This record gives sequence, C-alpha cells and structure tokens, in this order.
Amino acid sequence: MNGWLLAAGITALIVAMVHIVAGHRDVVRPLLSCGVADEPKRVLHAVWHMVSIDLVFSGLVLLHLSLKDGTPGAGMVAWFVAAHFLAYAAVFLVVTLSVGWPGPLLRLPQWILLLPVAALTAAGAA
Repeated sequence: MNGWLLAAGITALIVAMVHIVAGHRDVVRPLLSCGVADEPKRVLHAVWHMVSIDLVFSGLVLLHLSLKDGTPGAGMVAWFVAAHFLAYAAVFLVVTLSVGWPGPLLRLPQWILLLPVAALTAAGAA
C-alpha cells in the first residue's frame, strides 16, 4: 500500500465534499439566483457539476492507486492527477492575484485545499 497516495485520495475526497457542500451554498445558489443570462448561467452550473465529478473521480482513482502500488502505469496516472491538482491550484492563484484585491490569498482559498492533494500525490508517485 502507498500511504502517500492513500492520504492524497482521502484528502481529495474531503476537497470534493467541501466543494459540493460549501460550493453549492456559496457559489451555485447565488449564481442561479443572479441576473446573468440563462445560457451562461447554466453553462457555469454544468461546469460546477463537472468539477464535482472530477474531484470525486480523482479521489477514488488515488485510493485505487494506493492499493495497487507498483502496478504498471500507476505512477503515470498518479503524476497526471498530481499535475491536474497543481493546475487547478495555479488557476485559483493566478485568478486571485490578478484581481488586485487586498489580502487576495484568502479571498479564493480553494488553492489551499488543492495544493496538498498535488503534493501528496507527487510524493506517492515518486
């Protein structure tokens, strides 16, 4: 068993739950009740659900990989998931820092949840 990937999988599933619960309350409900036109509103709603699925599947893949340590191709998949979470964290950091908010790093703190999954997964893939 690969403990790093197990920790990454558990963390990714926690991130998914935070995304689903807090994101629905803090992002989806306000989005659906705002005055944005229906098409972009529904596209953003669908994208939010796609990210929810992506986070859950990634966590499940990491749990599976943790049990299949040494299986051919497992390292490549783990590196892909690590890069995936690193890219998500980078997007949040770039968007947050480009807005010019005071104290920007905590305005969109999603990167704080995503970066540990990338780090744990990379440690497990190495």
